[in-house]
Amino acid sequence: MTLRFLNNSVRVAGCLCVVVRLQAQGPRPLTWTEVQQKFEAANPTLRAGQLNIDEAKANEITAFLRPNPGFTVYFDQFNPFTTDPYRPMTNFQPGINFSYLHERLNKRELRKESAEKATGIAQSTQEDLRRTLTYALRGAFVQTLQAKAVLALARENLDYYDKVLEVNRVRFKAGDIAEVDMDRLEVQRIQYLSDIQNATVNLRTAKIMLLQMLNDRTPVDQFDISGPFEFTSSILPLDDFHTIALATRPDLRAAVEAVAKAQTDHKLAEANGSTDPTFGLDFGRQNGADAYFGMSLTIPLRVFDKNQGEKLRTQLDITRNERLRDAAQAQVFSDVDSAYVTLMGTLNLLQPYKSEYLARALKVRDTISFSYQHGAASLLDFLNAQSDYRSVQLNYLNLIGSFLSAASQLNLAVGKEVIQ
Repeated sequence: MTLRFLNNSVRVAGCLCVVVRLQAQGPRPLTWTEVQQKFEAANPTLRAGQLNIDEAKANEITAFLRPNPGFTVYFDQFNPFTTDPYRPMTNFQPGINFSYLHERLNKRELRKESAEKATGIAQSTQEDLRRTLTYALRGAFVQTLQAKAVLALARENLDYYDKVLEVNRVRFKAGDIAEVDMDRLEVQRIQYLSDIQNATVNLRTAKIMLLQMLNDRTPVDQFDISGPFEFTSSILPLDDFHTIALATRPDLRAAVEAVAKAQTDHKLAEANGSTDPTFGLDFGRQNGADAYFGMSLTIPLRVFDKNQGEKLRTQLDITRNERLRDAAQAQVFSDVDSAYVTLMGTLNLLQPYKSEYLARALKVRDTISFSYQHGAASLLDFLNAQSDYRSVQLNYLNLIGSFLSAASQLNLAVGKEVIQ
């Protein structure tokens, strides 16, 4: 019994250790794919937009409904004013009537076709909403990655500077540098602390924006993301992006579908201008004994065509939607061209930074630092070298952030993620 108790205690202690270790490690950072999945499932704006599609599908049911038949019960030839007051129902004629409106020229089918095309437009509009919201989500994701990179750089710079300070404190105690130079070195440290504080605030702000888009109530300190914060130099030619955008952009697809719907609506307006006959069937009895039935056909007389205005309106609506389609296509080319120019401009700056300027800035910083420690460089040269290195590194990270933002802009213009 004692041995079993000890074994159970060991198991419980092991489980507690695992839980404590997991809590100490913190939550697992989310990748871009996982962030997208959470966004698709939880974003309230996106979920509300989905209801527009459901409403449009409900309208398809309404549009395809058939006219209801009519049913009439009537009593005729009831004469309470007859000369024989005891026989008022001598000529009484009861009967029933069934009627049905027959819609001509495929009105019902055209209504359904128009409703189906309205559903297609709603689906394309929802895709366009997802496109724009994904761009905003990607922007918040990139800002968070950039803030993390800047914070890591600020901490790295502070660690390096603290090591330099420690060396110079030894030199100061040995009388190798003046007190005023040591004070200036100590004062300069506040700049590195300020960089860390600003980077921390920017990181928390970016995370808050990302959590808002995910509709997530996770505390900021327990939320984290991961992903490559780097640029790629392999970019497709501009014409390829034009081709992809014309085939993918949901707002352009919605504009094309709007033209097709306007054409269907015009056909429906033409059909609604036609007359629809009503067929009737009567059953009754006459004089209490003789049964009869009859048929009727009712055709409205189109003395005045009350559908002329609708025909003209739908005809004009076709032209209007064609103009909007052309404008949407021109907007697609403009968006792709602008995003592509911005992306390539940022890439042209990043390549020399990575291949040359980062290494040169590091070399200058280490060389001047070594020279200053051995009395071969002035304090001003040392501080300038430190500042130049920080500026080059920070500019490089900001350029990567600009590249990823420009890539997101190009993805938005194209309508799909062509650059991760």
